[in-house]
Amino acid sequence: MIQFDEIQKRLLSEVADLHSVPEGAYNIRSNGAALGRASTANIEIIPKEGKSGIDIKIKPGTKNESVHIPVIMTESGLKEAVYNDFFIGEDADVVIVAGCGIDNCGNQDSEHDGIHRFYVGKGAKVKYVEKHYGSGNGTGKRILNPVTEVYMEEDSSMEMEMVQIKGVDDTERVTKSELAKGASLVVHERLMTHGDQRAISTYTVNLNGDGSNADVVSRSVARDNSYQKFDAVITGNAACSGHTECDAIIMDNGRILAVPGLEANSVDAALVHEAAIGKIAGDQIIKLMTLGLTEEEAEEQIINGFLK
Repeated sequence: MIQFDEIQKRLLSEVADLHSVPEGAYNIRSNGAALGRASTANIEIIPKEGKSGIDIKIKPGTKNESVHIPVIMTESGLKEAVYNDFFIGEDADVVIVAGCGIDNCGNQDSEHDGIHRFYVGKGAKVKYVEKHYGSGNGTGKRILNPVTEVYMEEDSSMEMEMVQIKGVDDTERVTKSELAKGASLVVHERLMTHGDQRAISTYTVNLNGDGSNADVVSRSVARDNSYQKFDAVITGNAACSGHTECDAIIMDNGRILAVPGLEANSVDAALVHEAAIGKIAGDQIIKLMTLGLTEEEAEEQIINGFLK
């Protein structure tokens, strides 16, 4: 049985909603090494040879199973790049929970770069949850640079939940996807920055097959002196539909740049983008203050509801 210390327990709870060893397949990585690993009859986890990372092979037809692959770091100054490849068989229906939590109490930067590639088989369905979290009272930064590549075969679908709410000093998230005929991709990003934090999100979606569709939506809050950039490009190469949206709240001296992009290479491509950046409306705060909340409490209630 794996034994977690209190910091590990807190990080696992934040990034993967885990309070103990999960059921089913899992790979828990701590400070650059595997803390625990288990496969099932339908999901095999294999360590890579020659570099850090794992291959996750999910058999065709696998239903109602999950894979947990969280990463936690508590050593200041540790920097790593990890390569994880997912092979999801035809007609499978699975949930994959990733995420990384860094607790840095030292004066050196800690960094985790996770490179994930998904090969989603024909008719397969995947829900992917990736949460990032930082804590610790050290002066060293908590840096996360995830790269996600998604290759979707005919009639497959993938829902991605990308969350970063607290404590990450610097992040550059790059997500690329290729969709075949009838494939469907839904991305929900939720992000909050504060202090002097910086967050860059870049999404590139290629709709290559007839009937393919994508919906990429980001909701974010920039507080204090933090900076955010949301850059999303959807390219329609067939009779397809695509939508990208950035909805952001700016506070204090925060800065936000939204760069939605559309490229239609087919007369039957239907593509839409939306972007809205603004401060919290005064009447919303006043309404909540009449219910007994302070101005600060009212702001927090509005932000929490916005980021749900």
